[in-house]
Amino acid sequence: MIPSEVIKEKALSLGFTTVGICPALPAPHFSAYQSWLDKGYHGTMAYMATSSALRSDPSSLLPGARSVVAVTLNYNQSNPAVEGQPRVARYALGRDYHKVLRAKLRGLASWLSLAYPGEQFRACVDSAPIFERDYAQLAGLGWFGKNTCLIDSKRGSWFFIGLLLTTIEFDFDLPAVGGCGTCSKCIDACPTGAIVFEEDRWQVDARRCISYLTIEHRGALVANIGDWTVGCDVCQEVCPFNEPRSSQPLRGVTTIEPDFLKLRSWPSLEQLTQISYEDWDSLTRGSAARRVGYEGLKRNAKMNLV
Repeated sequence: MIPSEVIKEKALSLGFTTVGICPALPAPHFSAYQSWLDKGYHGTMAYMATSSALRSDPSSLLPGARSVVAVTLNYNQSNPAVEGQPRVARYALGRDYHKVLRAKLRGLASWLSLAYPGEQFRACVDSAPIFERDYAQLAGLGWFGKNTCLIDSKRGSWFFIGLLLTTIEFDFDLPAVGGCGTCSKCIDACPTGAIVFEEDRWQVDARRCISYLTIEHRGALVANIGDWTVGCDVCQEVCPFNEPRSSQPLRGVTTIEPDFLKLRSWPSLEQLTQISYEDWDSLTRGSAARRVGYEGLKRNAKMNLV
């Protein structure tokens, strides 16, 4: 068997920021997720309810799954607001993260398959019906903050999560532990009060969340999205774990992933309100911002100008 440390070294050499391994157990927070759905906190994201059964166990996605290799990839970079320009959350500034992480995970799977012929693998990046944060926490990569982001005590929360399910059983890491203590900065700073405390845990009501409203919600907006055009970073921007500190050299570090640093040039808000479909198609090709949609992007720009 390849030692876990060698697997981690390979993952890091592919460009990932951190890596850990956990057993492919049933999802620890599945019942909490069902309760969240029952409250309607998923808004109009009907797919989250229709795929809920698949999320209960990794074996639903990969029969015989025994291990989950969890990875993170830093996407942090400076992102100041510029008057008259669209404000795009950091996750969508560069190339579509789904493509970037999936390619790296497949590279890891190909490397492992040479030593383990006949074993199975499945790369999962956000779009697959699985609890990425649960398995990343079990693999020791971070703990749940009040804003529901996964937080690495040393690095903060500016990272994507990817999972590689496999039928191989490896040595496992210990789950991450930590907490926000009495800090409430993200709750106080959230412009729409989307972070709520219910059933003895912090949750996000997507119907109030600016990220959901600007990206997933279709149709007219009744809530104020402020100056955000694609997503929202407020709860992470105010988080103390994301503040650069000399005593914590890994916090606030800018990504070194080339695909995330290849920034696209955005038209002004005024231009976005009148953008043609062809120009929208060209602008968002290869970007996670494409998820917003043609009409959604124009709608958001108009709201920003109100």
